[in-house]
Amino acid sequence: MSILKDNMTMDLQLKGFSEKTQKTYISHVKAYAKHFGQSPDNLGMNEIKQYLHYLIMERKLSKSYINTTYSALKFFYTITLGREWEMKQIPRVKRDKKLPTVMSKAEVKKLFDATTNIKHKAILMTVYGAGLRVSEVANLKPSDIDSENMQIHIRLAKGNKDRYTILSKINLMMLREYWKLYRPGIWLFPSVNPENHLSTRTMERVFEQSKQKAGIKKTASIHTLRHSFATHMLESGVDINYIQLLLGHTSVKTTCIYIHLARTDALNFKSPLDTFGDNNND
Repeated sequence: MSILKDNMTMDLQLKGFSEKTQKTYISHVKAYAKHFGQSPDNLGMNEIKQYLHYLIMERKLSKSYINTTYSALKFFYTITLGREWEMKQIPRVKRDKKLPTVMSKAEVKKLFDATTNIKHKAILMTVYGAGLRVSEVANLKPSDIDSENMQIHIRLAKGNKDRYTILSKINLMMLREYWKLYRPGIWLFPSVNPENHLSTRTMERVFEQSKQKAGIKKTASIHTLRHSFATHMLESGVDINYIQLLLGHTSVKTTCIYIHLARTDALNFKSPLDTFGDNNND
């Protein structure tokens, strides 16, 4: 498996996959090979189907996990081994299309008010104020904060794409206050070792602690702040295509989910039933 692992790793790197995705895909192929006790190049379509069925029916793993396994195996067989992949014979599990949780503006304010640590507050405000993924905040450098043009430069985010998003005035004030106290070097939010940035897991814990202090019972994670940013932007009248650019979505279809989350009263439209009695009715 070591030679196959090296070959697959090289293929993933050549395709530009992130280090995290590389590790994930390799681990899924390893688990698959371990399940059958054989090298994966000796296995084929029947074993793939059996393994996926085993994960679904016996392990009862999430659809997200199953689909990641599917993608990893498909990459290994089609790219690394150069084999055919029959989509009809190896179907992909359909994902549940659940709407994400969104916090109200009042809840977001309560979260910030409950966060007394300046560094922690700066992190949470940057996630919400710019609609960033937590990994994007972790990888920010001081030079990425462009106060002159009031924007934040996101470098090589998901899909290895650069983009700019907005820099809130309140966020900038908080970052300046944070800067005076901490004087960060390489990374905007460094770890204890200044050579490394703060981990995403640490940032998630920061959110959870503030959420508990604020007394917010809603099931939410730090990523909920990104969903809340998009929803609140839509409610304030910002064009969905512009929100797509700020979030870094490849397709506007992904961004359209926030239409379902926005408050209808904020979107300034009403049911046709409520138009009965208007002067212009036919």
